This record gives sequence, structure tokens and C-alpha cells, in this order.
Amino acid sequence: MTAAQPAQADRHPYDRPHLLDRPHHDGGPMHVPDGVPGLGDRVPVRVRVPAAAAGALGDDGVVVRVVRDGEPRYAVARPDGHDDVDAWYVAEVEVHNPVTSYRFLVADPRGARWLTARGLTARDVPDDGDFRLTVHGRAPAWSRQGAVYQVFPDRFARSPGAAARPVPAWAEPADWDAEPAAHGARTGRQLFGGDLAGIEAHLDHLERLGVDVLYLTPFFPARSVHRYDAATFEHVDPLLGGDDALVSLAAAVHRRRMHVVGDLTTNHTGASHEWFVRAGADPAAPEAGFYHRDDDGFVGWLGHASLPKLDHRSAELRRRLLEGPDSVVGRWLRAPFELDGWRVDVANMTGRHGAVDLAHAVARAMRETLAQVRPDAVLVGEHFHDASADLAGDGWHAVMNYSAFARPLWGWLAPEGWSLPEVPMPMPRRGGAAMVRSMVDFASRVPWAVTAQQWNLLGSHDTARIRTRLGDPALVEVAAGLLATYPGAPMVFAGDEYGATGVNGEHARTTMPWARPDRRDERTFAAYRSLLGLRRDARALRDGGLRWVLATADAVGYLREVPGERVLVAAARGPWSGVVLPAHLAPSGAVQTLHGPDLTHDARGIRVPGDGPFVGVWRLA
Repeated sequence: MTAAQPAQADRHPYDRPHLLDRPHHDGGPMHVPDGVPGLGDRVPVRVRVPAAAAGALGDDGVVVRVVRDGEPRYAVARPDGHDDVDAWYVAEVEVHNPVTSYRFLVADPRGARWLTARGLTARDVPDDGDFRLTVHGRAPAWSRQGAVYQVFPDRFARSPGAAARPVPAWAEPADWDAEPAAHGARTGRQLFGGDLAGIEAHLDHLERLGVDVLYLTPFFPARSVHRYDAATFEHVDPLLGGDDALVSLAAAVHRRRMHVVGDLTTNHTGASHEWFVRAGADPAAPEAGFYHRDDDGFVGWLGHASLPKLDHRSAELRRRLLEGPDSVVGRWLRAPFELDGWRVDVANMTGRHGAVDLAHAVARAMRETLAQVRPDAVLVGEHFHDASADLAGDGWHAVMNYSAFARPLWGWLAPEGWSLPEVPMPMPRRGGAAMVRSMVDFASRVPWAVTAQQWNLLGSHDTARIRTRLGDPALVEVAAGLLATYPGAPMVFAGDEYGATGVNGEHARTTMPWARPDRRDERTFAAYRSLLGLRRDARALRDGGLRWVLATADAVGYLREVPGERVLVAAARGPWSGVVLPAHLAPSGAVQTLHGPDLTHDARGIRVPGDGPFVGVWRLA
């Protein structure tokens, strides 16, 4: 052993030119059978080891460690075929607990190494990075395999009937082409007049873009344009066209074989909500127990008195809001509205206040109602940081994936000193290896079944626009390429496909430029359309596992694989050295370019070019 070897052994696995010379396992169908196991099932899990290393392993060189009732147990994996590239080993994992964790121990001349969802390590590592099997049902296929389009109704499109509706006293009418306010009280009062009929009139745009799921931010009556301060959960805001407009929109969406998801605040209501009005007027009313109180009176979400916080210790609140077909959660999933699921606002705070923590109970209650009313509905939580403690799989199907996708990607592509509103200092620009480490670290803490159905995003109505954050349209295309090809469902905020700008969440709530071709970046639209379309044509991009193959400062890449199909994705934020990947990735020599530059492929390997910025997607035969 040379003096350099210990340092090499201690290098992080994502600091290497390419990452194909190490054992690999993920939750995709190449390694784990598709489907949801039941308690007592024995699931074969397969791991691949590079053939060059496998020769020294023998038949007992891979061990699986399964945690059963909190106690680790070990078993030798058996050989399961090999070729000139990989040797495969398989072991059976008994699903004894609802979430069953496992990892592999792989023999090595320098000492056995752990293989977990966090990667290969030469030291002991915590269990929170283990692979996991879960008996909890997955999100419906339409949600995890499709593309989601977020619409902020006031800013998407006006129907001809919008002008005739009375303007409420709290609102400030705005011209459609005016710039949204970025700060101050006006952000919630600027009424541009978009409505549900306007959305219905532009469903052709959604189909042309290639999205499958329409996600609407709240449509309940309120005293703001964002409507997260609901005044009732019983009706659709008349400013949006009322109940009939939602019935019509949902039916039109469904006729196109698309789905529609609503947005619900289970953490708070508005101060004008009928429940809160009754709670304040009569201490003996049932609604008086619906809200948290302290010595100063009712508790407001983050101190905002206009957003009183719901107290889920109230059985009557849970009955009305969460539980059963007649609850708020249930009735909007039923005819005549027939929503296909809910996105839940500030899901990370729902049910939590001081010593009270009912967050998981709230999520499970909602999930049970979905199972009763609409078993193929989806439940997605809003969560801006590490959501792993809330994603065992029995509550939220998934979350809006800021921590494991958006924020690492921003840190790689944005210029030095980029900002987050909640962080009081500029953020650094990080290299590709750091981005990959963050993505792997966060994803390793949840079951693969959850990773494969997360709602990934580049921005939303709560963040700066991706075009403003990155500046360069070429970098926006890089970001969109990773969004469209990464495990999970890509979510596009309406307007991003046309290059909309905005410095923060409020300023980002721009109107769609239907009558302003000068505000539409057609090159960006074409890139989004092309990239989202790849998911329809390549099963590997919808259902495949994830194997990182490249993580340098300025370029990253990964494989998505299912039996019979392998897709390579590579992205560069600027010029870099390029890399030659092993020729065996395309043993027949055929490489089909799906997006981006062509590759050079010969007996020496597959040459990924050193140009940039670019994103490339290739099917390897």
C-alpha cells in the first residue's frame, strides 16, 4: 500500500472523474422489483459490483445487513450472474417492519466497505442513510410519472366575464401588464383579475408544453390575491368564477386525460374565516377549540394575527377539516369537483406548536380520507428544508422538493452571492460535487419510493424566478434539463417556460404574456417542451433508478435505467475538460441523441464534450 492510498480511500465518492468503478444499488427496477411489498414479503434486492473488483470477492464477498425490530441482522448475498462489466449479487430482505432498512457490506482488499444510499464508505456511518423498503402505498402513477404545472390563478389568464365582477374593498385593481409589487402590503392586494375560466381557455398551452397535472394555488374566498387566508372552505371565490367555474375547469382538464390538484391550508385560516369569527364571538362555541391560544390571545402563524393557527387537538376540527368523505379534504375530491389531490400549505408546521406535535397524525388522517374517497389521489406537502422526518410514506406521498433538488441546484448554477429571503447572508456558488453530495445526502434519508415521487422544482410562487436567479437562458435550459430527467415529478411554475422574471416570491407572481409576444422567450419554451417531452418517450426517465456517473466542479451526469433501456444525462454550467465514459455503457455502439449535442463513441469510450453550458440526454443502446 502506498502512502497515497489511504487518502484515496478517504476521498468522497463524488470527487472522482467518473463514478462507475464502484458497487451500486438503488431502488429502481434494475435492483428492486417494482411495486409495493406487504408485511412478511421477502424482496430480492440486487447489487452490482464492477467485474474487475468482483473477481477477488468470491461467492461470499457481499453481505446484506437488515434492521429487524431495531436489531441488525446479517446474511450473505449470493452471486446472480455476471458479464465483462458487472457481477451481480442478490439477497432477500424480509419486510418485517412497515419501513425496513438495509445496507450492504462489500469485501475489499483494503477492508470491507459499507454501501448505503449515501454511497460507499470505508468507515461506519449512521443508519439514516440506509436503503429502505416501505409497505406504504405510493403516489398514483399519474403524479409520479407526469409533469406538474403550477398556476397562481389571479395571474394566469382573465376570462371575458372577469371585468364584470365587483372588486372587493381590500383589493387594488391592476393592469394585466403591470409589474407585481415585490414588497409591502400591496403584494397581497394587487388584483390582476385572472380566473378559472381563463385557465380553462388556455389548457391547449398546457398540453402543448407537455404537462399532465394542473396544480392550482388556493381558490377559496379570502382577503388577498394569494388566498392562503381562507374565509371559508365551503365555496370557490366568486372572483375566480365560483363553484361552477371549478366544476367546468376540472371536467375540461379530465377530458384531456390530465389531472387537477388543489391547495389547502391545514395549518391556519384567515382571520375572516367563519370558524374564527365564531371562535372570537362565543368562547363556548365548538370553533373556539379550533385555534391555538396563549396568554395574549389567539396564536397567529409566524406571528401574523391575520392567519390564526389551527389546533388539531380538537376532534371536531379534525372531523370537519380532515376526516372522511364529508370533510373539507374529502368533499372537494368528490363530484361535482373531483379534484385529484391536495398540495398542503406549510405542511412542515401543520399540527405543530410548542409541545404539541400532531403533524404526522394530520398527514395520516388526510391520507386515510383520500383512501376512502379517491384512492388514486395524491397528497403533497410544502416543505422548504429537510423533510425526511415527515416522509416515512404513510402520510404525505411527497413534498415540494426544495432541499434535495432546488436548493442544491441553485447553489451550483447561480452566481456567487445568490440569496435566499430567509437567510441573512449571501450564499456561495458551489461545485458540481457539492451539489451531488447534497442531493444524495437528503435523498438517502427517505425511501426510494418517496424520492421517485417528489415534486422537483426550479422555483415557485414563493421564490425568485429561475431566470432571474441564473440570468443566462442557457443555464436555465441546463436547470430545466435536470428538472425533466431527475427521479420524481418535474414541477414548472407558470411563466418559467417563457422566461418570466421576479426577484422574490411576490415579484415572481407575474402575469402570463398571452398578448405580449415581446415578453415570450420562445427558445426557452422550446427547450422546456423538448425536455418535458422526453419523459413520455423514455420509460427510464419516468421509472428508472439513479446512478451518478459524473460530478466535477462544472459538470455532472447520471444514468437512468430500467430493464431494456439506459439513458445518460449530462449537464455543464460552463466550459470544462470533458470526460470519456466507458464504452460498455453502449455495448452495441449505438447512441441516440434525445436532446443536446451528439456524443463521440468508439472503442475507447463515450466522449462527453467539454463545451458548456449545455444539457444532453442520450439513449444508450
